[in-house]
Amino acid sequence: MANTMARSFLQVAAEEEVAPPLRVVQIEGLVMLKIIKHCKEFSPALVTGQLLGLDVGSVLEVTNCFPFPIQEEDEEIEADGANYQLEMMRCLREVNVDNNTVGWYQSTMLGCFQTAELIETFLNYQENIRRCVCIIYDPSRSNQGALAFKALKLSDSFMDLYRSNNFTGEKLREKNLSWVDIFEEIPVKVSNSALISAFMTELEPDTPVTQRDYDRLQLSSSPFLERNMEFLIECMDDLSVEQQKFQFYYRSLTRQQAQQQSWLQKRRDENKARKAAGEEPLPEEDPSNPIFKPIPEPPRLESFLIANRIANYCNQINGVTGQSFSRLYLTKALHDN
Repeated sequence: MANTMARSFLQVAAEEEVAPPLRVVQIEGLVMLKIIKHCKEFSPALVTGQLLGLDVGSVLEVTNCFPFPIQEEDEEIEADGANYQLEMMRCLREVNVDNNTVGWYQSTMLGCFQTAELIETFLNYQENIRRCVCIIYDPSRSNQGALAFKALKLSDSFMDLYRSNNFTGEKLREKNLSWVDIFEEIPVKVSNSALISAFMTELEPDTPVTQRDYDRLQLSSSPFLERNMEFLIECMDDLSVEQQKFQFYYRSLTRQQAQQQSWLQKRRDENKARKAAGEEPLPEEDPSNPIFKPIPEPPRLESFLIANRIANYCNQINGVTGQSFSRLYLTKALHDN
């Protein structure tokens, strides 16, 4: 009976350790405004900050944040930055504010955030935090009338593969992993207190039309489209360079296999002659021969990240052009009337 109770307790403990999958990131409206204000003040420079909150079941609650100071890369400066984070969290703890780290936020320019540095940052955070997210805010995209605010995490399958540092084609096919499986976008839900919601409801009917409302009807989107096209062309050039690396690898592999077959045929002919002469045959494999040295396959991570950036630029161009067509049709209807 005691063993049964012990096993049941261990089973319950094991079940409690398995966390439910993350379904939504719930962020308070004040935190979102602080992130937007910080990113816009320093735009086009890229900034980052810490996210604080609670991990409750399948919901990650973001209740506070604070910005990181903009500093150049240096070992001493990085140590000062770590001390700054610890001091900020200590001060928040003293005033009884949530000081549990749940991730970080960062700004981006035209959605160019899919980099190896972002993946390394994720892994560094997840060494100490079971679940964390990165909130990406794009001020340039938000200026076009859409709130470019998204929460991301790395997929579990990609993290396992990244830790093994084996991005060969065989391993990717075994894991059934493609470029769309690197990042997972988590839905963002904005939460406000009842008092703030009531206050906003009272303000809404009396809000006059501002210049920003008229700016949404601007027909020109050329600068934004031009920048997106420029970055898209650069990404296509980078992807072409990565493809050339793989083409060179496969040409080298084909050449090596042909050399191996030629060497094996010569060795077999030589062994036949040695057998006819009553001598011992030579081994058909010679590890010291350079032609049997395996050619390392170039990693596919960079090409996957470039493919993510290309898809992001295409989606942005598609969204902006769709809005532009809608404005043109609206203007034409107003003009006809």
